[in-house]
Amino acid sequence: MSDFSSLGLSDWLIDQCKQMGISKPTAVQENCVPPILQGRDCMGCAKTGSGKTAAFVLPVLQKLSEDPFGIFCLVLTPTRELAYQIAEQFRVLGKPLGLRDCIIVGGMDMVTQALELAKQPHVVVATPGRLADHIRSSNTFSIKKIHFLILDEADRLLEQGCTDFTKDLEVILSAVPAKRQTLLFSATLTDTLQELKSIAMNKPFFWESKSEVRTVEELDQRYILTPEKVKDAYLVHLIQKFQDEHEDWSIIIFTNTCKNCQILTMMLREFNFPTISLHSMMKQKQRFANLAKFKSSVFKILIATDVAARGLDIPTVQVVINHNTPGLPKIYIHRVGRTARAGRHGVSITLVTQYDIHLVHSIEEQIQTKLKEYPAEESEVLKILTQVNVTRRECEIKLESTDFDEKKEINKRKQMILEGKDPDLEQKRKEELEKIRNQKKKFKNKIHEAIQRNKVAFLVLLNSRGPRALHIDVKL
Repeated sequence: MSDFSSLGLSDWLIDQCKQMGISKPTAVQENCVPPILQGRDCMGCAKTGSGKTAAFVLPVLQKLSEDPFGIFCLVLTPTRELAYQIAEQFRVLGKPLGLRDCIIVGGMDMVTQALELAKQPHVVVATPGRLADHIRSSNTFSIKKIHFLILDEADRLLEQGCTDFTKDLEVILSAVPAKRQTLLFSATLTDTLQELKSIAMNKPFFWESKSEVRTVEELDQRYILTPEKVKDAYLVHLIQKFQDEHEDWSIIIFTNTCKNCQILTMMLREFNFPTISLHSMMKQKQRFANLAKFKSSVFKILIATDVAARGLDIPTVQVVINHNTPGLPKIYIHRVGRTARAGRHGVSITLVTQYDIHLVHSIEEQIQTKLKEYPAEESEVLKILTQVNVTRRECEIKLESTDFDEKKEINKRKQMILEGKDPDLEQKRKEELEKIRNQKKKFKNKIHEAIQRNKVAFLVLLNSRGPRALHIDVKL
């Protein structure tokens, strides 16, 4: 492996790396930094935790030091938490330059953000939705002269589904110059290569980690096969075991919904575990406060939805527990990538129910690794099963009394308004579609009933007329 000086980086940047404890480049940095410095577009695909952020931060800072002007670099990322983390890396590594950065994400005051943009910071780190809102509503800033456009976690930004950024990206891409450097990075980039090629135009350089394995060797990947009703008891047992054996370890538990995240947090606190939560229904300030408390080890356990699955670098995380088996292999890859980062060791444990076996097979096929069974003590789990189930039910009742579901609906309405949709009109459309579905269902049922009645009448006729009845009826 080469050192940073052989990549063409300046001495001041190498010194900054050393101050952060980074002495040698990782594979993604070694391969991607030189072509970026040469002015080429770059698409980098490497395992999570392999140093992708520094692979674009370092060459951008070098170019910025040569020609500092206006808004020089725009970084787009799918989550608010990741935006803050990327900005922090720019800030620390770019300190000798007096770097000015600006974070543009939802949940914060738009007027304050607009004023920051008007001051023309060197680097803007943004989520697509909020930046697109500023472009549509303001003319106090311009990104027409940016040198770099960077898409971090590019596959998530370009995928379509529940978090579809397509319209926002169209607005942003129409506002940036055609002559620019475009950099795209992700741990799961290959699925969207065809789309990415249409964005990158400037002698694109593509680098993908040679290893077929999408998770690092330092990660010990395990599973526990458990019935659905016993899953929470296994979770409590695992946490108790890790707390007893390794008091200083930090644990992230991933679950599938905001509601489940809140219930599990309440439940584990009842068992006196230092637990904090992170999900999209929380207020922005609370999310950052909770993340800061976890990073500083004030709380040792973080229960989160997939808002925490991408890019977050928390060195103290030794264990990741999947409370639910992820439906997509790439979600699994990003979740377990929160531990065993930058050469450190870590453990991931996935709680697998009888309904999840096919999902585990898909994950194993994608990561080219077989998950090993974790040796859990079933007798110890059964001892606490009743207590855990009763505690969970009590927490569910408490949460229902706080109008949690009602708040969720309010947040959905707010999100629709931000996207330029009319919530009442959307609800009417939803009701009309449901009405059409019900009508189709009734029609199908009537046809089915009519067929059944005809069958019965036919059989009665056949029985009453004897064996020759079929021949006579057909002839008639």
